[in-house]
Amino acid sequence: QVQLRESGGGLVEAGSSLRLSCAASGSTFSDYAMAWFRQAPGKERQFVASISMRGSGAFYADSVKGRFTISRDNAENTVDLQMNSLTPEDTAIYYCAAKPYAVSRDVRAFESWGQGTQVTVFS
Repeated sequence: QVQLRESGGGLVEAGSSLRLSCAASGSTFSDYAMAWFRQAPGKERQFVASISMRGSGAFYADSVKGRFTISRDNAENTVDLQMNSLTPEDTAIYYCAAKPYAVSRDVRAFESWGQGTQVTVFS
């Protein structure tokens, strides 16, 4: 399995931007589809965005489409989430996740998870 570590969370005002980063180690990064999920207090973990092994395909939850961008650098073993026009509804712990091969939106399909990074948006 691949080991994942997120960074870049913080406390920001509504309308601001944040960039989350996830560093991977321990396995061949380009063999894994990557994704970001988030979990707000009292809610289930939900899909945010995912990207295919080579980065040719990216998929987004409707709630973030047009505001968030997922990208990956297979040479640096990183996957990023650029978040623009943040709202208080984006407040959550954001998790990086990996699964071998095929990209997915299903939280149950992902076998490797980071520890999460907190994003708090105030109005």
